[in-house]
Amino acid sequence: MNADSKVAIVTGASRGIGKAIALALGKQGHRVVVNYHSNVEEAEAVVRAVKETGGEAVAHQADVSDYAEAEGLVEKAKETFGRIDILVNNSGIARDQLMLRMKEEDFDKVIAVNLKGAWNMCKHVARPMLKQKSGRIINIASVVGLIGNAGQTNYVASKAGLIGMTKSLAQEFGKKNVTVNALAPGFIRTKMTDSLPEEIKDDYLAKIPLGRFGEPEDVAAAVLFLAGDAAAYISGQILGVNGGMYG
Repeated sequence: MNADSKVAIVTGASRGIGKAIALALGKQGHRVVVNYHSNVEEAEAVVRAVKETGGEAVAHQADVSDYAEAEGLVEKAKETFGRIDILVNNSGIARDQLMLRMKEEDFDKVIAVNLKGAWNMCKHVARPMLKQKSGRIINIASVVGLIGNAGQTNYVASKAGLIGMTKSLAQEFGKKNVTVNALAPGFIRTKMTDSLPEEIKDDYLAKIPLGRFGEPEDVAAAVLFLAGDAAAYISGQILGVNGGMYG
């Protein structure tokens, strides 16, 4: 490990954006706790990939929407690596439907994972980060949390709430040198987005000034910036990673 090696927890890191973030952190020599919900094979593959890039990693299963399991994830990081320097709240689900057709349980589940899960993780990393007077918390929100989107009242509410929580925690934690920021990705190419009908993807593409969809690595690069020394005076900010798409 190099002298600048830090310890990072990445939730929902077994695939997609979370995987790209874990790999990027590992490539910089950081030690990564790869959180996953159910697919241990994918998580262990990410751990191996992180180690191949020169970092250290361990996988840990936890449902971050469960307060006790989120606490266990934080304890795992502390027991394994001795400290926590970076938290990336990436876990998220979508249960899209128009309001009139949306089931109550689909609203509750999305809020529980996307918003309460991030709150749980922030709650549990707060004490060690504040005690060591350093830390980076990076929440993965969404452009729709800023502009809204029909058929996603649950998802949009969770991401808008995450943005508000980011700004509030930045004020609470700033005096102890802990920064809290959020990323607001636009249309990022993942397995989930690849399965969308072509007409929907074409509609999104037409709204992106750069003329292409984002890649998970684009989000990971922004995480590296916010987690690094160059962003030491940046807190409470929402950084769009969206190719210029705002409406």
